Parts: sequence; C-alpha cells; structure tokens
Amino acid sequence: MKKTILDFNRMIEEGEKITYLTAYDYLTAKYQERAGVDMILVGDSMGMVSLGYDTTFPVTMDDMIRACQAVRRGAPNTFIIGDMPYLSYQISDEQAVENAGRFVKEAGCDAIKLEGCTPAITSRVRAISEAGILASGHLGLTPQFAGQLGGYKAQGKTADTALKLLAQAAEIEQAGAAMILVEGVPSIVGKAMTERAGIPILGIGAGSHTHGQLLIYADMVGMYDNFTPKFVKKYANVGAELLRGFEDYIKDVRSGSFPDDVEHTYSISDSEAKKLKELLEKNK
Repeated sequence: MKKTILDFNRMIEEGEKITYLTAYDYLTAKYQERAGVDMILVGDSMGMVSLGYDTTFPVTMDDMIRACQAVRRGAPNTFIIGDMPYLSYQISDEQAVENAGRFVKEAGCDAIKLEGCTPAITSRVRAISEAGILASGHLGLTPQFAGQLGGYKAQGKTADTALKLLAQAAEIEQAGAAMILVEGVPSIVGKAMTERAGIPILGIGAGSHTHGQLLIYADMVGMYDNFTPKFVKKYANVGAELLRGFEDYIKDVRSGSFPDDVEHTYSISDSEAKKLKELLEKNK
C-alpha cells in the first residue's frame, strides 16, 4: 500500500527511518518499488543523469512530466515527488501553482519539491500548499542556486551559515511545507535541523541524524561516473556490468557466434523450408 504523509509522520514518531531514491524511468521505478523504497523523487537531476546536460538548468516542465508519468507507471504504489525545474516556479505564485498542479494532474505525483528559501520561495510554498498540494522544501546545497553559491559546494560549514539554514528551515515549515530535503551540510547541521523540525527532514549528504536518506540512484549503483559526491555509498556496479555486456555482445556479433541459428533464431518446418527453397528457385 502506498504510504502517505501521515505514514511518514508516524514513522518518525516510531523512530523508523524513511528511504528515498531518485528515479526517472519506468524500469528503475519498478525495481525500486519491488525493493520496498518509501519515496521516489523524480529529480531535475535527470538533466545530468538521463539527458546528458552539464547542469539541471535546461530541464523543462515537459521533461519532468513525461519522466514522472513513466515513474508512476513503474511504481503505482509508491509515494512520488516531482521536482519543479528551473523557472517553473520562480516567476509568480500563479505560475508555481499551475506547474505544481501539472505534476499532480498529469503525472499522478503525490507531492512536489522546490529549492531555496527567499521571500518569493516561501510565498510559492504557501501558495502551493494552499492549493492542496504537498510541497517539499530543499535547502543547503541547492543546484538551481549554484551560481550564487559559487558552485556545487557543501553549505552550513560555519556557525553563522548553519544558523541561517536552521532559520530557513523554520520559515519553509511555517510557510506550509510538508517536508524538507537538506543537501550537502555537516552532520551537526542536519541533526540540529531534524531536532527542531515538526515535519520530516530528509537528508542527502546531511549525516545520519535526519529522518530519512535520499540518494541519486545512478550514483549508488555505479552508473553515473562523471563524478561521485563524497556522501555516496556504492551498493552495486551496474555500469561495469553494462559495459561488460555491451563489449561481449559486440565481440560475439563480429565473430559470428551470435545469433546462433538454433538457440536464438525462429524455426520453420522441414516441409515449409523445402517449399520455400523451391519457390525461391522459381523466382530467381
């Protein structure tokens, strides 16, 4: 049965950790649901992981909706969060509500996520929540603000910046966020945010004390090897297996050992084969 925000709050009360992974396609989502993951984030990280961009900025709403639809088909019984891409919510509350609504209406998402904490962003969170849509905040290392942050760097590494992040978390929660993702902060900051929050705090590179953990699936199974963040633990090396399979296929085709005319080829009866040969001879 698909979990709800009430289930996540109950898990927190009972001290049970929430498991959270990204997915961008039907097959990955299907296997994650079979494994029993609690939540799936269809992140704008698909821009880098699936679409081959250098950043998340080129990802469009249509890209995200199509990916969310595929993930929902693969994981019909899992809580799915759609990630609002760059410039899908920054312009106005009305734009933010309309695009958040697309995730729910067109893709069957259970919630949306948006980055940052400015007066404009808190207004967007409030408007989306008031429209009846669950909203997740995203603080710390926020890729859509990478230019202002000076790159993809850990945040909250001084006492002052850590306190600023804690204040932002309180603002986002007060604005109506149902949960917050905190990324790339020291463990002590993730712990302090979690202890002060009245909503689920999910961490990615935020230490072990948050209510749950997120990883980008392609990082943790060894498929995305452009770079590996410090906080990633690799649970498989799917990339190496794919490479081996592709190389073996190329070798077999070039050597003539694949396909095998018995094991990998459709058969025809001897009588039909004889008839076909006779017809081919007549039609030379």
